Amino acid sequence: MTLLCSSARTWRWLGLPHTHSRPPFVILRDGGLLVAGPERALGGYSYAHSREHRTEATVAVEVEMKRLEGENHGIVEVLLCRHHRRNALGHVFVSQMRELMSILSRDSSVRVVVFRSLVPKVFCAGADLKERSLMSNAETELFVQDLRSLMTQIASLPMPTIAAMDGVALGGGLELALACDLRTAAYSAQMGLVETKRGLLPGAGGSQRLPRIIGITLAKELIFTGRSVGGQTALEMGLVNRAVEQNQTGDAAYREALSLAREILPQAPIAVRMAKEAMDMGFEVDITSAMAIERMCYARLIPTRDRQEGLAAFLEKRPPRYTGE
Repeated sequence: MTLLCSSARTWRWLGLPHTHSRPPFVILRDGGLLVAGPERALGGYSYAHSREHRTEATVAVEVEMKRLEGENHGIVEVLLCRHHRRNALGHVFVSQMRELMSILSRDSSVRVVVFRSLVPKVFCAGADLKERSLMSNAETELFVQDLRSLMTQIASLPMPTIAAMDGVALGGGLELALACDLRTAAYSAQMGLVETKRGLLPGAGGSQRLPRIIGITLAKELIFTGRSVGGQTALEMGLVNRAVEQNQTGDAAYREALSLAREILPQAPIAVRMAKEAMDMGFEVDITSAMAIERMCYARLIPTRDRQEGLAAFLEKRPPRYTGE
């Protein structure tokens, strides 16, 4: 069960780790949102019977969500904020992130998601090795399975996703970025799949997604050696889409990601989602099957109002006003 408290347009997670796999439901209560699984009763860790005896869970906020407004309306930021552990992937972090991905996956108003860190000089340091050292072999296997499921959730989001790496992205941290559609990085950022240095291999999708992005030969070199690369090298090898010099505020990659998101915003949102689905699904099959997938995705766009609006705007020589319908 997880309690979300709203402050401005940012949702804060205050609750117990999410353990069920079915989608949560949401109930408004006393200015907050209570998210619970369908198998679980509401109560216990949310509010007592009176305000005077209210109790709150003590789990720290490690992931936040922020909806941008104005010219950036439609962009949602996922904020990594586990400051004391450099956004290391621990139980609470993963649980909160999975809950948030479940919510985003069903929100048709979201056009682009940007993943960024609020921890200076760090995107995500990878596995929480201190926490991992306390796990049994069986517990480790279950946790990594949960971590792998998180990366699949991110990759399966229907809208475009962008990872903004203004600092270190190692191991699972880079795997998180690889699960996104697009990546930006500061030249000073360091990224790599370093698991072989710890007697492991990338276990949350890295061994499969990296070769698909930069090619099998180069991916093997990076994984076999456990080598990290900077933003400029990452750009040259195709690991990131854009790389920029770091600025004085330490958020150059984020600003570049926001600029990229703004380029996506004016496009027809259903068309963008269908394009993502066609490419993601088609990439995993033979060309004949992929063409069939493209045909099915295209067919779903023909009856939309957005398609009609796009044609009308072209004929009337005006910018289109897409509504996502």
